[in-house]
Amino acid sequence: MHPRRRAVLTGLLTGLLTAGIAPCLPGRGAAAAPRRAAGPRPVPAAAASPVPSAAAGPRATPAASPGATAAAGPRATPAPGPRPPAALLGKAIRRLPTDRRVVALTFNAAWNESGLDAVLAELRRRRIAATFFPTGAFAKAHPASVRAMGAAHGLGNHSHSHPYFDSLSTRERRREVRRADTAIRTASGTEPLPFFRFPYSATTPDAIADVNALGYAAIEFTADTNGYLGPARGMTVDRVVARARDALAPGAIIQMHVGSASGGVVLDARALPRIVDEIGRAGYRVVDLRDFLTPATP
Repeated sequence: MHPRRRAVLTGLLTGLLTAGIAPCLPGRGAAAAPRRAAGPRPVPAAAASPVPSAAAGPRATPAASPGATAAAGPRATPAPGPRPPAALLGKAIRRLPTDRRVVALTFNAAWNESGLDAVLAELRRRRIAATFFPTGAFAKAHPASVRAMGAAHGLGNHSHSHPYFDSLSTRERRREVRRADTAIRTASGTEPLPFFRFPYSATTPDAIADVNALGYAAIEFTADTNGYLGPARGMTVDRVVARARDALAPGAIIQMHVGSASGGVVLDARALPRIVDEIGRAGYRVVDLRDFLTPATP
């Protein structure tokens, strides 16, 4: 080829390479790929906006009022089982609704079970029924004792940890009653009665309303024998018997305990035979609390 023609061709090729072919070179194409791949990186970022919104939905649900209401609902729903008649709600029951010469015997269980065997044996010997009010903590610590109570007698609810209910919030009261109900059911294997007895008899209108809302009547007492105080606090069997005798009246509800606050002698257990004798001697008889305070009230 003529040298001048070769120089012209070489110049043309060089111009073409510089102007048109360089953007398609593999090196630049590979460099451009990350820029295109950068598109997907903003996509998660863009998608991140709806993702938190969707995730926020479930998180917001429990925090929202409807969620809170739903969570509170089960705590306020009455426990399964019989319901007290409406006539027993809105007040503390301190005597049976009758003019007959009958009395009911009740026993609280919050400390120990030292006197329980003697109490159950005497009730069995006399063929009379009583109602027991264990705490949830007692039921967890002494499940066999609660089973023995429930085998022949009614079981009420005396809270879980025996606090002063007049100083608790509604939520705390519900928790106390619910925990006790679960513990008593588990220990006894039976259906507890819809009866709640306030620790220390610390009743208030709002506390009674909270308990009623859970399906319980507030069952208090006409008189406490104070046998739980024991000899260390000035009580004797004679004084226990006298307190029970002095409380006799139609529909009286007598409160006793299966243990003692000091962990010593259980005066109520020792006094029970004499108390039953005094009841009969005064022309009264012992009746089952359940016969008067359940929906099938005669």
